[in-house]
Amino acid sequence: MTILSDFTLPLLDGTPQPLSAYAGKLVLIVNTASKCGLTPQFEGLEALYKSYGPKGLVVLGFPCNQFAGQEPGSAAEIASFCALTYDVSFPMFAKLEVNGPGESPLYTWLKSAHPGDIEWNFAKFLIGPDGAVALRIAPDTQPEQLVPAIERRLPPAA
Repeated sequence: MTILSDFTLPLLDGTPQPLSAYAGKLVLIVNTASKCGLTPQFEGLEALYKSYGPKGLVVLGFPCNQFAGQEPGSAAEIASFCALTYDVSFPMFAKLEVNGPGESPLYTWLKSAHPGDIEWNFAKFLIGPDGAVALRIAPDTQPEQLVPAIERRLPPAA
């Protein structure tokens, strides 16, 4: 059975990042965009990461330009926007596709657990500490609304 740790994807700077680095953690995967009406969710995602990171939550951002061209920038432009506008400190990955023939294998796997195309920017998936997809969350769900689901699934304290 495939789990999150089976994937390696490039970070925004191109460095390959094995997702096994997040084994045993609760992982929130989000397809992001810098020029979307939902872009202010970066603020809430960063707040979750800062609040729950020490307890075992990791937020992973995956920029995607498939929805109305709302992520047109280069990797450097995306990194600068996230840092300067929302002070994002969680890992941001290279731009990828979440639907269609160029779909990332990561998203093929995520959607195999919860079928259906990704509807829009800021669709979210919660991956349990076991590496399996636990929950699919709609794009318009605000990050703070995820607190109960996160608190239920955090890994046991070390």
